[in-house]
Amino acid sequence: MNIFLCNCSSPSPPPITLSHHKTPIPTTANLPHKTLIHALTAGALSIGLLVSPPSSIALDSPSVQTTPSASSEYCREDETEEKSAETAPELATNDAIVEEAWQIVNDSFLDTGARRWSPQTWMQKKEDILGSSIQTRSRAHDIIRRMLASLGDTYTRFLSPPEFSKMARYDMTGIGINLREVSDDNGGVKLKVLGLILDGPAHTAGVRQGDELLYVNGVDVRGKSAFEVSSLLQGPNETFVSVMVKHGKCGPVQSIKVQRQLVARTPVFYRLEQIENGSSSVGYVRLKEFNALARKDLATALKRLQDNGASYFVLDLRDNRGGLVQAGIEIAKLFLNKGETVIYTVGKDPQYQKNILAESAPLFTAPVIVLVNNNTASASEIVATALHDNCRAVLVGERTFGKALIQSVFELPDGSGVVVTIGKYVTPNHMDINGNGVEPDFQKIP
Repeated sequence: MNIFLCNCSSPSPPPITLSHHKTPIPTTANLPHKTLIHALTAGALSIGLLVSPPSSIALDSPSVQTTPSASSEYCREDETEEKSAETAPELATNDAIVEEAWQIVNDSFLDTGARRWSPQTWMQKKEDILGSSIQTRSRAHDIIRRMLASLGDTYTRFLSPPEFSKMARYDMTGIGINLREVSDDNGGVKLKVLGLILDGPAHTAGVRQGDELLYVNGVDVRGKSAFEVSSLLQGPNETFVSVMVKHGKCGPVQSIKVQRQLVARTPVFYRLEQIENGSSSVGYVRLKEFNALARKDLATALKRLQDNGASYFVLDLRDNRGGLVQAGIEIAKLFLNKGETVIYTVGKDPQYQKNILAESAPLFTAPVIVLVNNNTASASEIVATALHDNCRAVLVGERTFGKALIQSVFELPDGSGVVVTIGKYVTPNHMDINGNGVEPDFQKIP
């Protein structure tokens, strides 16, 4: 679970385009890493959100109905550990915050070209930084900034608490939870809440970090993908969705009514245009960014254009600097045949060595022209190259920006965060576009 808009045309480092991450190992003082990521799983991406500790949960919310379960010593031990984790962030020292940021880089960072990182030099940096007590929070943040800058990676950087809080617009569920697919004891798949948006709808209603999601509006979701279940959770703003979750490994089970609270706005604009000779129509769709609504709203727009006679589509990705790469991958699948490659990913951890494939037949088979320019980046480049390399579209315009790195966003105990490069992606034709971009087929529409 664990992604954002790239300001690729400016010197300032762009926010993330793709985040993948595994749950990090707790560090000093047992502070749980809190992450905003898109972790690659078997055939699907888990949904990325702002992750917060399970503190201040409204267990007495009137929307929560508790189903008691048999307790055991094992369960009581789990509950004790949860309470300890809840209170730990409040007790976090400046030294512990800096050390956790160091540990995140140590566990996840992938050096994609600067060649400034090595386990030995990074360990020495920890010894140098933590050799004396850090007296103020601002001093701790400054140390983290310098520490990350020493890596020589433009996209690995520090986020202040206000900057980190803006990531909520990438909530893929509409209720502020981050789902991840995990294996169960029987070899199947179950969905767990890897994190929560602090004070978000689900957090306020009583959903806890680590809960297993069992039902959504009465539908059994065990065995379903994180992306599929996120679609079930979505709905109009301020409407309600009922979820049933199981706390911990042995209950209790709770039925919780959560009010949706979408932060994202539609990034899709579309119109139907007549060809000059009047013999056919073209559906023009502009996609401004890849947020939580991108896939659903784009599919709706294409369907309406198709129903109104569009014989082909123009997908305008100019000045689209990215966003949720997961959304980009799912959008590419709308056009690809089952088994075709969307993208390859590589990373420090073996779990990021993935070949992401389309799992079903395409929803749209009409010809596609994709418009690109030098501000087309990241998730936009994934869509453009996936369609181009699989012979589903031609590219028109300018060479793209060339950002093919994978970032995860991690929340620190004080509400600040770090963005860390953890991998990169490669096109279906095995082209590494990072720093190079993609040359279009035509500079003008033929």
